Amino acid sequence: MTDTSLNLTFQDFSTVKMSEGERWLASMTYLLFIALAIVCLFLQYLAQRTKSQVSSGNNKHFLQFQKKYFWVYFLALFGDWLQGPYVYKLYSHYGFVESQIAMLYVVGFGASVLFGTGTGALADRFGRKKMCICFSVMYSLCCLTKLSSNYYVLMLGRFLGGISTSLLFSTFESWYVYEHTQTYDFPTEWISVTFSKATFWNGILAINAGVVADLTSEWLAFGPVSPFIVAIPFLLLSGVLVAQMWNENFGDKTTHSFKACMEGLSLILMNEKILLLGIVQSVFESAMYIFVFLWTPILDPGKPPLGMVFSVFMICIMIGSSLYQLLSAKHMSSEKILTVAVFMFFFSLCLCVISTNPHDPKLMLSFIAFLVIEISVGLYFPSMSYLKSQVIPESHRDNIMNWFRVPLNIITCLVLLWLHTEDSKAGNRIIFVDCSLMMFIGTLVMWRLDALLSHEDVTKGGKSSFQEEV
Repeated sequence: MTDTSLNLTFQDFSTVKMSEGERWLASMTYLLFIALAIVCLFLQYLAQRTKSQVSSGNNKHFLQFQKKYFWVYFLALFGDWLQGPYVYKLYSHYGFVESQIAMLYVVGFGASVLFGTGTGALADRFGRKKMCICFSVMYSLCCLTKLSSNYYVLMLGRFLGGISTSLLFSTFESWYVYEHTQTYDFPTEWISVTFSKATFWNGILAINAGVVADLTSEWLAFGPVSPFIVAIPFLLLSGVLVAQMWNENFGDKTTHSFKACMEGLSLILMNEKILLLGIVQSVFESAMYIFVFLWTPILDPGKPPLGMVFSVFMICIMIGSSLYQLLSAKHMSSEKILTVAVFMFFFSLCLCVISTNPHDPKLMLSFIAFLVIEISVGLYFPSMSYLKSQVIPESHRDNIMNWFRVPLNIITCLVLLWLHTEDSKAGNRIIFVDCSLMMFIGTLVMWRLDALLSHEDVTKGGKSSFQEEV
């Protein structure tokens, strides 16, 4: 495929004379890794000394329950992270052109759109534990399809992977919230402690997954398919532990799947807080997924070690997670932290619009903007997870959370198709303009949601339950 937007990215940037700052990009990556790792460790040390961490950390029953969740969830996440660095490279290794690879990605996101909401209803009705086990089996089959170079087998794998991803980012969290509040009756404030820790360790897992994937595919020369095979034992072990360690819990079991889906959609449209929260998730995560596709070709002309760049990004996410804990300890509510995260993302995308000028690219500015994006992601996930646990009704939790993923998958699919179409000549700068507009809308929506939740706290005659933890 010729004259694609992505080709223009590589060709146009590579023909531009690099500035001094761009030549330093490779060496700066290693220095940033060390410096940011020190900052991250220091912030995490401070975060561990906050009152919320100390109070929950002294409850041995809560720690045991937390470990039961983390063992399963982290194994599933590690299996997911192992695949990330080599998906595109594997398809390219099999000889597929960019338009074919784009369609494979679209199939994955499309499967999440078409079947994600249905899996949520199934989890509510038949049990979240059962659906988590289905996730481990389905995602393992997805990995096995990577052994084949047949395009339609790989498309089947993307289809299974799309459904599996919907389960990973909805059913596991729903199971935890139910057990935390209904079965064990722990304070709701401690939910944010778990999600903040999950975000922090997610960064650790991602760094190690990148190292393992690089070790098996490059150093041991097993090829780009090896990380997918290595992921299978971790995914299956996750399912085994679910079967042995987890209780079963349900949402609303009284309605059929289609009716449950429609009820979930109705709740979103009728409840302003749920609707606004869904809009924020859709614009934020769609822009995040688009960023994941774009950062490599944008930085590649500076010849940075991409594996180390990926590790630096993950450290920034961990820094964001630690900042979330510290801000929470300073009586800052989750809705305000989320507002900060959304605005940081918007500001960073504006910088990307400036730095990706094809006539005067500024790689160092792009790199700095990317680091701020990742810090905002670290702030976003624990605050969003906590707010969803408070705003979304338990009876339709899985269903509503999967509805939230529908627009973000549609947006990502459309951008991905546009990015790889021969008629698109505008390049990545226009994509960043579009993403910045989305995040501007997200910032406005978040201000409205913050006002609603703050007013609700005032009418209840005091601070939110989350603020009362400190």
